[in-house]
Amino acid sequence: MLESLSLAAGLSWGSGLRLYLTVLLAGGLERLGWIHLPDTLSVLGSPWVMGTAAVLGAIEFFADKIPALDSFWDAIHTFIRIPAGAVLAVGALGHADPALLTIAGLAGGTLAGTAHMAKAGTRALINLSPEPVSNVVTSTAEDGLVFGGLLLALFVPVLFLIFLLGFLLLAAWALPRLWRGVQGGFRAMGARMVSRLARSRHD
Repeated sequence: MLESLSLAAGLSWGSGLRLYLTVLLAGGLERLGWIHLPDTLSVLGSPWVMGTAAVLGAIEFFADKIPALDSFWDAIHTFIRIPAGAVLAVGALGHADPALLTIAGLAGGTLAGTAHMAKAGTRALINLSPEPVSNVVTSTAEDGLVFGGLLLALFVPVLFLIFLLGFLLLAAWALPRLWRGVQGGFRAMGARMVSRLARSRHD
């Protein structure tokens, strides 16, 4: 049960940050025989699913490192990552009791949504700052975080669940501050635009 819980949580959390990398990694390890996914998730090892995840993951890898484009990509994937997190969480529990699967779907969607909002909010705040190199650094760190986190979820469940608890506590503290920071950034950007427009009219 602990392994199933870690798998469900890991796939949901990973989908909120890097859905295609999450699917590709889980499917690849299943294909190599290093892990055994439940029958309900065995489709992740399909060459077609892995190929699609690889193509979309490559697009995301580059799109996520371009300022403004990454936030646009995140906005679109709000409607993809969260439902995917719920589906993966349900699949991770296999043929469990329907009530348990319903709870898993709700929890998986919430976990994916929390990870997604933390990522999207951080990237939006970075895009409003005058430091474009930090965008690439942050994106690369997210790639490594998802890769390492999923390996923990698959091979060291207890350690991953401790890590996940820390992530959730950090997200609960950071999300309201990220929201206020993004709002302040947009207000400052609007003020600069108004100021420039006023100067251009004056000139």
